[in-house]
Amino acid sequence: MTKFILRLIINGVALYLAILLLNGRGIEFGGDWISILWLALIFGLVNAFVRPVLKLLTCPLIILTLGLFTLLINTFMFWLTGQIGQSFGIDITINGFWPAFLGGLIVSIVSVVLTLILKDELKSRPRPGKQ
Repeated sequence: MTKFILRLIINGVALYLAILLLNGRGIEFGGDWISILWLALIFGLVNAFVRPVLKLLTCPLIILTLGLFTLLINTFMFWLTGQIGQSFGIDITINGFWPAFLGGLIVSIVSVVLTLILKDELKSRPRPGKQ
């Protein structure tokens, strides 16, 4: 449960920074921090269920482009999060490919940095009594 909450916070911070940096530059956001947490939850679910399928289906393209196609997958994940968020009433609009691309890139970079900083907390700890 702690790992889930940390992952949710990391996604929330990453989405907040992407929205903060790109607000008015192709991304329009009119929500509060609760909306960011909902977006973080949606982003986590989209990454957990849709991303592995996309990576499996596009594996040859990922290999052919030496991993650069992953940036397009990140773009799609960010855009899809915005679309699902809109359907749940979250006031976010992503206008076009480049804002989605930059948003996905910012979210990826911030997530990697925060995961590296918090890697000890994200590691699976053995439960008491199980060793």
